[in-house]
Amino acid sequence: MNSEEAYRYCEQLTASQARNFSYGIRLLDPVRRRALSAVYALARRIDDIGDGPGSSESKLERLAKVRQDLKLLPGDGSDPVLVAIADSASRFAIPLEAFDELIQGCEWDCHGSGYDTFDDLVTYCRLVAGSIGRLSLGVFGAAAGERAPRLADQLGVALQLTNILRDIREDREQMGRVYLPARDLERFGAEPDATGPPDAVVGVILLVASRARSFYTEGLGLLSLLDWRSRACTAAMAGIYRRLLGSIERRPESVLSERVSLSRAEKAWVAALAIAGRAP
Repeated sequence: MNSEEAYRYCEQLTASQARNFSYGIRLLDPVRRRALSAVYALARRIDDIGDGPGSSESKLERLAKVRQDLKLLPGDGSDPVLVAIADSASRFAIPLEAFDELIQGCEWDCHGSGYDTFDDLVTYCRLVAGSIGRLSLGVFGAAAGERAPRLADQLGVALQLTNILRDIREDREQMGRVYLPARDLERFGAEPDATGPPDAVVGVILLVASRARSFYTEGLGLLSLLDWRSRACTAAMAGIYRRLLGSIERRPESVLSERVSLSRAEKAWVAALAIAGRAP
């Protein structure tokens, strides 16, 4: 398979599956858009293994296979995602080792890891989302020494905390996972599985939301270090998630009974603001 076919596959996957990220990715120039679509496609593959069907043992074996595939890029040339990743890595300074961090985070999920403190949860978020921030930065490029990767990592944590709040009910009921810190649940009088008195769980939700706000505040400092297209892409992605966080903060009890989301019109409006250089 040639690189053009491989990129086409990744772009189609991203357009159909990346419901929030696609609004930002489409703002990039064609070369970077293809590269970030390849990054998304491989990250999605890893996530789907961790969140998909099968025993923990089989998932761990498949994650180990992805880790090995990354060492042998592009493999036999038949896998469009690996072909696209290999070509992208030859064009941009993409830190492929960050995929290993994403894999490690998914392995924690397979082992049923819980998180005692908020700092423990942040460590997990850095693995599964800070890694994506740093991978994306490799496509964007930024001449800012160590500052840009740190800010990309912070922004990734903010987005993942928002995801965790949005998916509390789904994670618990469908996968038996609880990401909210055990000590915070105990302090507010909630059960370890994030059930119990609604006011108690809502208290934890609002606490984690306020912490996520702090990560957004710092992470969005990345925007000033990027060229305008990369800045618009990042602002659109972050703006959608920050508005989602705002919806959760206004009605925190809603995540206990439904999946909170933004309409297409809201997402398009955020993307338009990003293009115009307005704060997300």
